[in-house]
Amino acid sequence: MFKTFDEIQAFIVQKGIKKKVALAAAHDDDALSSVVAAKRAGIITAVLVGRTEETKKLLKDMGEEPADWEIIEASDEAVCAKTAMQLVADGKADIPMKGIMQTPAFLKAVFSKAYGFVREGTLVSQATVCEYTAENRLMIITDCAINIAPTYEDKIKIINNAVKLAKDLGCDMPKVAVLAPVEVVNPAIPSTIEAAMLSKACDRGQIKGCIVDGPFGLDNAVSEDAARHKNITSEVAGKADILIMPDLAAGNIFTKSLHYFARLKTAGTAQGPDVPAVFSSRTDTATDKFNAILVAVLQACGRHHADLHDN
Repeated sequence: MFKTFDEIQAFIVQKGIKKKVALAAAHDDDALSSVVAAKRAGIITAVLVGRTEETKKLLKDMGEEPADWEIIEASDEAVCAKTAMQLVADGKADIPMKGIMQTPAFLKAVFSKAYGFVREGTLVSQATVCEYTAENRLMIITDCAINIAPTYEDKIKIINNAVKLAKDLGCDMPKVAVLAPVEVVNPAIPSTIEAAMLSKACDRGQIKGCIVDGPFGLDNAVSEDAARHKNITSEVAGKADILIMPDLAAGNIFTKSLHYFARLKTAGTAQGPDVPAVFSSRTDTATDKFNAILVAVLQACGRHHADLHDN
């Protein structure tokens, strides 16, 4: 499994992979900076959808010649999102990317039946890939931005989406920790009951391709020492590759704390659509948005796991 975003970039460059990004609402310093950096790194080409004059000024400020870029005029958020999705649907781009726009505008375009990116019965979920520097590995946290209060059935789909992403990152049998405030089943805390149900469902083969356990507190999901102190014996305890959040509030607060307090590198993604999408927060840094491009390019390249094992 890839351990850092730098490893993902090295793999993409080594394999000569290059995809085309359609940046919706490109008139944003951080989003545009990440696309410029990715283009300079040789891993993407791009079409910029947004306010042309503002976008050209930003490009010039970054030392770029606007004439070297494909720019499509669109000022309204909804138009920007629809234009980017249409480009991907028409095969003129590979990856839609959220620029300076609110989440609902981007998601509405993703879900639109006009483009056919989301199949019937599919749940789209957000997943944050985090560079867990203390253990020199990547970790997936989900859902932090789309599903407000996921049901048990929703969480199965969120797990399946995250497992697919983990496999794209080279983890063949990801360990999934279902989080709750405590690590014991408490009838007064529904998230503990759902966590136990998900664990048993995996034991019985109803959830495949991963190892699921829970409930876990955050401490004993990511720290073997914490699990040992609480006498928790589990294949997942302290070794989780995927953290399933009890709800959006917990996930959103947690992932923002990774940035603002821990300064960890992250990448925001949307899982579930048939095309990989860069789904970063408007306040994510240019570096985090660049990392999200790396993950999307990796998912879009369609390589087999054998390629990853060569990394």
